[in-house]
Amino acid sequence: MKSNIIKIDQIKQLREETGVSIIECKKALVEAKGNVGMAKEILKKWGSQFAEKSKKRETKEGLIAGYIHPNRKVGALLELNCETDFVAKSPDFQTLAHELCLQIAAMEEDIPLLSQPWIRDETKKIRDLLGEYIAKLGENITIKKFTRYEL
Repeated sequence: MKSNIIKIDQIKQLREETGVSIIECKKALVEAKGNVGMAKEILKKWGSQFAEKSKKRETKEGLIAGYIHPNRKVGALLELNCETDFVAKSPDFQTLAHELCLQIAAMEEDIPLLSQPWIRDETKKIRDLLGEYIAKLGENITIKKFTRYEL
């Protein structure tokens, strides 16, 4: 496949699987010469670089999220911050907050939160999940504080 011919289905597939913008998906596919797997790796690398650069930016907006387990014996509260109110109100940011609350509620060991394997995909650490959302949303995101409750 020529490097300048990328099918729209490939872009759509990569966008659906990663949540990254169409333009970035196309750039990654061009660089990967149409290989979707390689394009995912390129996007992951770009996302990590972007997340590293964005760490210096202030996070003054955000939300408070909570979760109570159905047994009503375990719960979590989280303050998750970002740069703008626009991102704080986005469904993706709210999904991240929910995922982090689930993670906090599931915590049993004294492992720092960012170093823990993600409960939905143990090949990823929480810091990796956070980095993916930073790249996806284009803003710095910080976990300000959280509390886990258990009876």
